[in-house]
Amino acid sequence: MNARKREQPAVAIFRLLLLLAVACLAGCDKSPRLAALPAGSPVLAFGDSITHGTGAGPGEDYPSQLAASSGWRVHNAGVPGDTAATARERIGDTLQATRPRLVIVELGGNDFLRRRSEAEVKEDLRAIVRASRQAGAEVVLVAVPRLSLLGAISGQLPDAKLYAELASEEKLPLLAGIVAGILADPKLKADPIHPNAAGYRQMASEIATRLRDTGALGKP
Repeated sequence: MNARKREQPAVAIFRLLLLLAVACLAGCDKSPRLAALPAGSPVLAFGDSITHGTGAGPGEDYPSQLAASSGWRVHNAGVPGDTAATARERIGDTLQATRPRLVIVELGGNDFLRRRSEAEVKEDLRAIVRASRQAGAEVVLVAVPRLSLLGAISGQLPDAKLYAELASEEKLPLLAGIVAGILADPKLKADPIHPNAAGYRQMASEIATRLRDTGALGKP
């Protein structure tokens, strides 16, 4: 057997591995896509004081600004002090009242301040996600950092791991790093745990950009 014939099996294996790699890059790592929502569609922003807009004036909260840029009817269901556990109890009534086509879930910060375990928070969020889907809505998850004094001082506030885990398990689009990035920038904060008007403006802009990436929101 000559050298050329000996090389053929190795070349074939290499080509097969290359094709598998390309296929994985093309499809395996794709983020979940959402149905396009036309202007006027009902959208539910479901969360705590960050969704409510604490730290800024009326109309400066991110849901109001997202409504203005998207043309959607965004209902602000942010409750200051809410935990994922207490929000789980009100999601049913809120869904029935608003009948959204998309739910943007931002919760967990108050749970972390109360030192609840990430496992407990994840299961409460999972219940909210599943209730929303059962009501006919699609869901996106906004990741929240686990705040700490060291993180606040250093300006490094990584998202809690539970959000990436839940997004993977439930096949959800994950809006990662948005809240963490804002709370790491003193110019965008009203206090250590809330954005200011500029921070909410950036939050709305980044959420809109990510929703365009999912297909839910059309190009501006």
